[in-house]
Amino acid sequence: MIVRTKKYQLATGKYIGLALVGVLKQQWWVFLIYFSICSGFFIIPNAWWIIGASIALILYLLFWLVQFAGVTQLEQSKFLFNKLNYELSSQQILVKLNSKQGMPMKWDQIKRASAKKEAFLLFVSKAQLIYLPHRIFNSDNEIKFFETILKRKGYLK
Repeated sequence: MIVRTKKYQLATGKYIGLALVGVLKQQWWVFLIYFSICSGFFIIPNAWWIIGASIALILYLLFWLVQFAGVTQLEQSKFLFNKLNYELSSQQILVKLNSKQGMPMKWDQIKRASAKKEAFLLFVSKAQLIYLPHRIFNSDNEIKFFETILKRKGYLK
């Protein structure tokens, strides 16, 4: 069975937010480093421990924010922000710009996936993701079928 979705355009702001949250979930250990540097305040009481660690954390977050904002401006990634529809099957994901132009993606290109209450999120890399809101599917059965595919492929538990 092949699931054909409606056309959907990912907004750049939504992309930046999703990608930033995805990287922060993947690199959660950065916050442990932040807290360990801040705990230096208890060894040598000085506000510069907290100020320095906070500045480093803000610079780290700004680095990723600029990276993802830059992706939205690149010519190579303009394709991600066009109106696209998808054909989802157990063999591949076909990303289609129109009926004649499309790009097949094998499932082994997907690094990780998550199912949220309102959408599916597939990460191809840190900066490339596929966001599939439930409203682009034609029925609840298609949503359940796609969720079953993700479970069989080992992306969902």
